[in-house]
Amino acid sequence: MAAAGGVAGEPSSAAKTKRLRVAVIHPDLGIGGAERLIVDVACQLAAHGHDVHVFTSHHDKNRCFEETVSGLFPVTVYGDFLPRHVFYRFHAVCAYLRCLFVAFCVLLQWPSFDVIVVDQVSVVIPLLKLKSSSKIAFYCHFPDLLLAEHTSMIRRLYHKPIDIIEEATTGMADLILVNSKFTAASFARTFRRLHARGIEPAILYSAVSVEQFHEPHACGYDMCLKENVEYLEDLKRLAVTEGVSGQDEHFGIVPLEAMAAHKPVIACNSGGPVETVVNEVTGFLCGPSLTAFSKAMLKLAGDHDLAVRMGKQARDHVVQKFSTKTFGDLLNSYVLNVHHQRME
Repeated sequence: MAAAGGVAGEPSSAAKTKRLRVAVIHPDLGIGGAERLIVDVACQLAAHGHDVHVFTSHHDKNRCFEETVSGLFPVTVYGDFLPRHVFYRFHAVCAYLRCLFVAFCVLLQWPSFDVIVVDQVSVVIPLLKLKSSSKIAFYCHFPDLLLAEHTSMIRRLYHKPIDIIEEATTGMADLILVNSKFTAASFARTFRRLHARGIEPAILYSAVSVEQFHEPHACGYDMCLKENVEYLEDLKRLAVTEGVSGQDEHFGIVPLEAMAAHKPVIACNSGGPVETVVNEVTGFLCGPSLTAFSKAMLKLAGDHDLAVRMGKQARDHVVQKFSTKTFGDLLNSYVLNVHHQRME
C-alpha cells in the first residue's frame, strides 16, 4: 500500500508509547455527522494519551457537541469573520479561504505538531506540508467532486479548477482515510491519477458511543449548514412524490445509531449500509422501491419476536464492530504508524 493511503511497517516500542502532539483542522465545528466523527477523532486520540488541539473557523458553544466545550481538548477558532458565501454563491471558494486562513494561523502561530489531521478540505495540505516535521492525515468523507452540481456550463467552469485542486492536494497527504469500502471504491474511480500512482485510502469506519443509544432519538440538524437545509428540502420533495431514495449512502451513521438502540434496520442494498447492516440478521437490505421496503416492514410488524431478536443481534453487532473503542484503537494505530514513517 502506498504511503498516502497506508501504514507501512510496525512502529517500534518507543513509537507505540510516544505521546504525540496532534492538531485537528475542521472547517465548521457544528453538530453534523462529519463534526461527530471529528469530535470522536479528537476524543479518542486524547484518550490514547496524545496532546490534541482542534482548530476550526467556526464554533458556536451553544450549538455544538458537548465534548468540544468540556475541556477534553482545546478548541481554537480562526477566521470566523470571513464569509461563508457571497450572495449565497461561491460556497466552495469561501470554505477554501476560511480553511486556508485557519491553516495559516496554525502554521505561523503554533510550533510543529507530530501529526495534523485535516478533515474535508484538502486544499490546506500543501500549506501545512511546509512544516516538514509534521505528518498529514486527511479524512475524505466523500470526494467533493461527486457532491458538487455540474449541471450547467458555468457550474462546470467554476468547479473545474476546484476539482483539479482537490485531487492534487489530496494526493499530498501522508495518510488518507475514508469511512467505508464504498467510499474507497468511489475514491479510486474519481481520483484516477492517484489510483494509478498506487495511492489508496485506508478505511476507518465511523463509530457510535453504544452507551448513549439505549433508545432511538433524533439526530442533529444544523440550519446554518447549507447542505443540511438543502437535503431536508430534497427529503420533503421525495415524500410528496412518495418515492423511496437513499441509494449509495457514503456510510450512514443512522443505521449504526438505530442498531445500537436495539432496533433492526431496513436500508437500501447499496453503499455504506451494505457494510454495516447484516441482511436478515440485524435488519433487511432492500431494493429502492416501495414494495421492497413495505415487505420488510411487514415482516417486523407481524413478528414481534423476530424484531426483538434482530434488535439484540443488531446491538451486539455494533458493539463488536463499530464501538468508539474499536474506532479509537484503529485510529491510534494509523496515527502512530504515519508518525513512525517520519522516524525511519
